Amino acid sequence: MTRSPPVWVDRQRACTSRCPSRRTLIGWVSRTLGALVPDGPNGGEVTIRYVEPEESRSLNAQFRHKDRPTNVLSFPAADDPADLAVLPGSDHPYLGDLVICADVVEREAKEQAKSRRTHHAHMVVHGILHLLGYDHLTEAEAEQMESIEIRVLASLGYPDPYA
Repeated sequence: MTRSPPVWVDRQRACTSRCPSRRTLIGWVSRTLGALVPDGPNGGEVTIRYVEPEESRSLNAQFRHKDRPTNVLSFPAADDPADLAVLPGSDHPYLGDLVICADVVEREAKEQAKSRRTHHAHMVVHGILHLLGYDHLTEAEAEQMESIEIRVLASLGYPDPYA
């Protein structure tokens, strides 16, 4: 088993919905980064902000031109993950920010007959991969990203989100 890299998570809760704890988020982020060793960063810092649908919709409209709330938005700290900077007072690169709408995640979990926790884990893993330059715009990119997601979630005890 690969040793998980050190992780710092700034968990921001700007919603009334239940959200995963900072400790849980650290575990999910750490396991995601560990799955990318030796090609990924050796640890990292990330901000994960849980928001109401209105904030998600506003950010999605502003940055993706889609006027609706969405499950997760990713804001990478660098265009190229090789250029991630270490912020003053830190020992690890700043990966970027995730904005997660807990209401959307919970609605999707119900629609997909998944547990809320399972779907939250998937959205964090998915978002972290986006921060590190992974995408799903082509079939090949989607297959690569999904295979990492499946592997990370299985290592956390969660089922294949695409099954």
